[in-house]
Amino acid sequence: MKRPIVMPALGAVLLSPALLVMASCAGDPGSSPDLPESCTGQISPGPSPIRRLTQTEYNNTVFQLLGDSSYPANKFAPDEEANGFSNQASALVVSPLLAEQYMQAAEDLAIGHAERLVAEEVPACTGTAVDATACNAAAEAFIRDFGKKTFRRPLTDEEVQAHQELFVQGTTLGAGAYDPRTGLQLVVQAMLQSPHFLYRVEFGRPESVESDVVELTSYEMASRLSYLFWGTMPDAALFEAAERDELRTPEQLEAQARRMLAAPRAREAVKNFHRQWLGIDEIPTVAATGRDRTVYPDYNEAMLPLLQRETELFLDHAIFEENASVDDLFTAPYSMMNKELAEFYGVENGPQSSEFEPVELDAGRYAGFLTHAGLLTLHSKSDGSSPVHRGKWVRERLLCQFPPAPPDVVPPPPTVDPTKTTREQYVQHEADPACAGCHLWMDALGFGFEHFDALGRYRETQNGLAIDATGEVTFADEPGTDGPFNGAVELAQRLGNSERVRRCVSTQWFRYAYGRTEVYKYDEPGDDNCSVDLINQKFSESNYDVKELLIALTQTDAFRYRHRIDTEEAQ
Repeated sequence: MKRPIVMPALGAVLLSPALLVMASCAGDPGSSPDLPESCTGQISPGPSPIRRLTQTEYNNTVFQLLGDSSYPANKFAPDEEANGFSNQASALVVSPLLAEQYMQAAEDLAIGHAERLVAEEVPACTGTAVDATACNAAAEAFIRDFGKKTFRRPLTDEEVQAHQELFVQGTTLGAGAYDPRTGLQLVVQAMLQSPHFLYRVEFGRPESVESDVVELTSYEMASRLSYLFWGTMPDAALFEAAERDELRTPEQLEAQARRMLAAPRAREAVKNFHRQWLGIDEIPTVAATGRDRTVYPDYNEAMLPLLQRETELFLDHAIFEENASVDDLFTAPYSMMNKELAEFYGVENGPQSSEFEPVELDAGRYAGFLTHAGLLTLHSKSDGSSPVHRGKWVRERLLCQFPPAPPDVVPPPPTVDPTKTTREQYVQHEADPACAGCHLWMDALGFGFEHFDALGRYRETQNGLAIDATGEVTFADEPGTDGPFNGAVELAQRLGNSERVRRCVSTQWFRYAYGRTEVYKYDEPGDDNCSVDLINQKFSESNYDVKELLIALTQTDAFRYRHRIDTEEAQ
């Protein structure tokens, strides 16, 4: 067995833009008879790629470290997306431009906070006659404490020495004979450029559990928990648990996960997931194209942020206040509205202030987030509803399926005909074999939303004609999912009770939580079989409670272990 690689101390000090471009590094089965069959073999954690901090995680972490609320990462090159999320390891590369932006941000943060840090953290280095010996000793204590938070683990003696030497060197660079502020500034700047800050570096424990599988250290588990539930570095309680080596067993991880999920900041992390999974953060982008004023003269782009907030607050309220199941998210006969939104929806006796509150809706028309005006508007065209876009969204985001690729030559979409309904104008998609191959996957779903116009408002008729909102869920290959429906409410009920949809929800959370796509081999053991099956089993046992799904994510082989990294592999 090869020895694990040990990071050189100097790699934690200064990093050039070129060196910042790092390559990705490519469960305990237990004895319970209640575990899935795939969990009765050897531990299989799947891939554990090294993960760079996202812009959101960077901003949150420097706020926790320095109290800095300037959102420096907002100036960085945007994070690339993969699998629908911006936190996927495969897409989080560091370009030369981003490396330069990291360096500039580190310099700005260090300069901006150095004077305060000297005064608050190393008072022995203040005053007109500083004792260099006492100051250097205080700086070493700061390096150990601040470094532990920044790297999210204790520094090695070599790392402490390297940063101490950097501090001493910096004290000679200022205007005076001895300049502690510049020394501390260099230390902070170096740490914020280190891969141990910018990446969630994980090597696991030195000893193997079995084969080439190693258990993650308690400090590495603290980071996995904190970035999953809070999108930021560990808090004091996690650091203390890690120092006691009490983040090892499933029970210890579950206890911390429940504590963290109960904290207010967990809501922001869950909101971030939903923004990306459902595309809620894209609702304000409708303003770029707007709506055809000849068709929708009352379109008001100022409503778009309110529509986005409605869906975000609905999901937050349902999950954290109502302990919602997946079924509840699809079928709940209420939403969150303020006075302006209630008037937009035509709700009588609704809220009378700008504050959002739960509002009961007509259960014959509305069902969960599926009938929220913001999402329906997002997946419409400027001059009318779009069964294609709405159906595609359901197919890809909620069923985790992708329609066949379109033909090389795509026929033009039908023009708006004020004498017909939208459905009547789309008959070409069924009649033309060149269109039907793709549109059978989308249109039959999208027609269920035809009672909602391009602003997401309910309507009984279109152009004076009765609306046909019947449709069919197809190709899901499940008797409980596939089948006909009439209108969005029946579609929501079918989706909310669908095993495929439930598995899709857990799959989306797997990808978001682990920063990668699942590797699931149905015909042979290994990779993520056990982790995926265990998550789905615990999700099912909780009656598909969303919060319990998040807890289940911390109990898997994929969360607790990784394959060993050795020197040859790292190279």
